[in-house]
Amino acid sequence: MAVNRAEPLVLGIETSCDETGIGIVRGTRLLSNTIASSMDEHARYGGVVPEVAARAHLEALTPALRAAVADADIALDELDAIAVTSGPGLAGALMVGVGAAKALAVSLGKPIYAVNHLVGHVGADLLDASGGPGHAVELPTIALLVSGGHTSLLLVRDLVSDVQLLGETIDDAAGEAFDKVARVLGLPYPGGPQIDRVAAFGDPKAIRFPRGLTQPKDMEKHRYDFSFSGLKTAVARWVEQRQDAGEEVPVSDVAASFREAVVDVLITKALAACEDFGVPRLLLGGGVVANARVREVATERSARAGVALRIPALSLCTDNGAMIAALGAQLIMAGHEPSTLSFGADSTLPVTEIQVAR
Repeated sequence: MAVNRAEPLVLGIETSCDETGIGIVRGTRLLSNTIASSMDEHARYGGVVPEVAARAHLEALTPALRAAVADADIALDELDAIAVTSGPGLAGALMVGVGAAKALAVSLGKPIYAVNHLVGHVGADLLDASGGPGHAVELPTIALLVSGGHTSLLLVRDLVSDVQLLGETIDDAAGEAFDKVARVLGLPYPGGPQIDRVAAFGDPKAIRFPRGLTQPKDMEKHRYDFSFSGLKTAVARWVEQRQDAGEEVPVSDVAASFREAVVDVLITKALAACEDFGVPRLLLGGGVVANARVREVATERSARAGVALRIPALSLCTDNGAMIAALGAQLIMAGHEPSTLSFGADSTLPVTEIQVAR
């Protein structure tokens, strides 16, 4: 089957967590980025429920697919290939997307590319959210990916062949910590936007919360790793002590101080990796990048360090099918063969496995 390797038309399917993403790209040009979120269904539980997420994907996939194709103004038989997230993520949610992608590929007679969700976040930087011509990712780059399920620091030398995991969270991901602290403060789910909202009225220096894995004793083994469980516990204990003493909890100050601790650790470790590896480029990705303070501190500190900072449009930072399609297109343009239909959903897929071949 002949595939257009110059500017392949690729449809991407992303179902790793609670967003059903269908994206369509032509090379690096974004044609459609349709996202159906089940966040409201999870809000009553205060977090993502895997079974609820999988059911929501089943219900949203067909309408999202139709909307994406209409938005891109293409016919399905025009596609050169299908790309899908094989992992990492929630097993049940991944299975829905993988099954749909295989069915689509077989019914259309198109090749399929099973790709890594985390590397897809890096690929999002290839796209222009306004639909204009995309651009190349400047390499090598350090990539900091921060979401509800992942906090990872990568060294990307080549998007389709050489991605190295430098460090990751050893307990709670940053987004998960935001959700848990929001609950402690009586704020609704999802916690990230709520903490961002109230922190705008607080003093980030009011309380000195701990910065996990930043002490000299941590540097040899965990220089690029993250830990937010202790920070979450410290916030909970501080709030409990105030409540036990009958004192009012300054929610805005607590939120601002907690947010500052998270951001400080994230950006400090990312820029340390830039310096250690001699890479003057930093790319941010993941839903937590929507946090205003993350972007502000990253911009300020990167400028001082002489590091070029890249932040994709916010619509491309959260989980989406466009980034999966973009990575699939890059694999095609680099001459990679399609995946076989024997691949499955892999909830713990390592970031070094950019494409699952079989």
